Amino acid sequence: MLVRVEALHAGYGATPVLRDVSLEANPGEAIAVIGPNGAGKTTLLKAIVGMLRPTRGAVRYEGRYLSGLRPYQVARLGLVYVPAERELFPTMTVLENLQLGAFRNVRAAGLQLGYVFGLFPRLKERQRQLAGTLSGGEQQMLAIARALMGGPKVLMLDEPSTGLAPKAVAELYRNLSQLKDAGLTILVTEQQVTLALSLTDRAYVLEQGSIRLSGRSSELLGDPAIKRAYLGVA
Repeated sequence: MLVRVEALHAGYGATPVLRDVSLEANPGEAIAVIGPNGAGKTTLLKAIVGMLRPTRGAVRYEGRYLSGLRPYQVARLGLVYVPAERELFPTMTVLENLQLGAFRNVRAAGLQLGYVFGLFPRLKERQRQLAGTLSGGEQQMLAIARALMGGPKVLMLDEPSTGLAPKAVAELYRNLSQLKDAGLTILVTEQQVTLALSLTDRAYVLEQGSIRLSGRSSELLGDPAIKRAYLGVA
């Protein structure tokens, strides 16, 4: 088991958000967490990487408990988080943003740069361009590419399709499929349910801070309750 979340409770101050959430991801597996706005998807990812301290429960990564570790320490272990806001440095170039992502293994930066440019050739074309002048789709590519510069074992993506045009979303998910095929473990939260379930091996449905349903993504895609709630199918 690569990542295991055990009976996690978390929230903000006195406001609870997550209640008894458990999930797991095996090496090379792609996992989706789907659910409506306000279900706790972002809170879950932040609790996993140490940006938010759980009030109960625990997170284990490669058998190690992550309790007490700071987010940068979790990232150095190989568990990298890409927030929905992307959090790029807009006045720095594409190349400079990518170089910042190589902090985990500076010596391998050149090799990783070649890898991400192969995956995202448009970023290679725009490597001298300021990140803030990129399109929304290109900025999402850059955020993911920067995360890959550290050579992570787990890539965690929070609502990666947010604000993107349909063409950009389709391209993004083609890139994620390539990463999955290359053996990278992916954990993605998403409201584009069809895309998320088509990409992933297994999925968890998070509603009101608790896991309501889980199973093989292909099976959930055909589940009548999922179709009614998320796909608009009567």
